[in-house]
Amino acid sequence: MHHPLFDALETQLSTRPPQALRMPGLVLREAAVLVPLLLRDGEPQVLFTKRPTTLRHHAGQYSFPGGSRDAVDPTPLQTALRETREELGIDVTGVRVLGALDEVPTLGGSGFRIQPFVGVLPQGLEYKPNPMEVEFIVEVPLAHLMEPTAHRTEPHRSRGVEYEVDFYTYGSHVIWGATGRILRHLLSLTRALSQP
Repeated sequence: MHHPLFDALETQLSTRPPQALRMPGLVLREAAVLVPLLLRDGEPQVLFTKRPTTLRHHAGQYSFPGGSRDAVDPTPLQTALRETREELGIDVTGVRVLGALDEVPTLGGSGFRIQPFVGVLPQGLEYKPNPMEVEFIVEVPLAHLMEPTAHRTEPHRSRGVEYEVDFYTYGSHVIWGATGRILRHLLSLTRALSQP
């Protein structure tokens, strides 16, 4: 649970309020995700889920546990934790929430504004993924994601606007889209904390 990087991230996120999206004229549905960190053999890992190809939105993509905010969720954080519990089949009461990252939009047709929260999962959890929402779970070493060779960008166009899409590769796994943008923000903070 405790690692110097997690402590430093918590301090950094507590001193820097997350940026809200400013997209005038665009009505986006609220969503929230948990960016799950954990320690495996003392090394920080980032957890991703692969979505089944049968889903309506972002089928077959890698994502963080999360989803749209329901009326029962008093806060976006509650959304992220509820969805994590439902998708991974774990008890989320022991999750150490380090803070929030900047909101990101989904730029396809799904139209969500996503509030990401960074949280550390307790040691020794046994995942029981919901097969309706999760095809499988992959843990990726944070050190691998920090390697320049793991990351590339490609230009993309949506609604007449050109922007860069981030792709992160781990073996046969390719992480991109809104998840890639959230990951890029997390990694930029982590790099800044790792500088001597």
